[in-house]
Amino acid sequence: MLRTRLNEALKEAMRSKNQRALSTVRLILAALKDRDIAARSRGVTDGVDETEILSMLQTMIKQRNDSIALYEQGGRLELAEQEREEITVIEGFLPKQMSEEEVAQAVQAAVAETGASGIKDMGRVMAELKARHAGQMDFAKVSGVVKQQLSGG
Repeated sequence: MLRTRLNEALKEAMRSKNQRALSTVRLILAALKDRDIAARSRGVTDGVDETEILSMLQTMIKQRNDSIALYEQGGRLELAEQEREEITVIEGFLPKQMSEEEVAQAVQAAVAETGASGIKDMGRVMAELKARHAGQMDFAKVSGVVKQQLSGG
């Protein structure tokens, strides 16, 4: 489904001559193709699943946010703006992001379901959250919430 949306977005960007969207969707499709090729060595012949695609998109957004900070430090504001535009295009393929309250509830549920009792169980809780909420939350931020709940804070 997400693959179809990406291919349709590519065609639409070509039709509308939207260069930023076109180049960004091409980058996404190239990264996806790389993931598909890498997955073949694991025996996955029909391409990576939706969860892995969503994870890839989240990673692409994180990379662009890191680049924005570096460009702004270096005074390259036009490049920072270009990265922001790419983030907007990529976010269009992600499901609606969860609010802080929804994230807190999801973390509580994952902690309860996994029986996590301390920081040593953090990996199990994060794996559960990634399986259920891929693309819906920023896992870099969520790890802090998980750590806080598991440490009794």
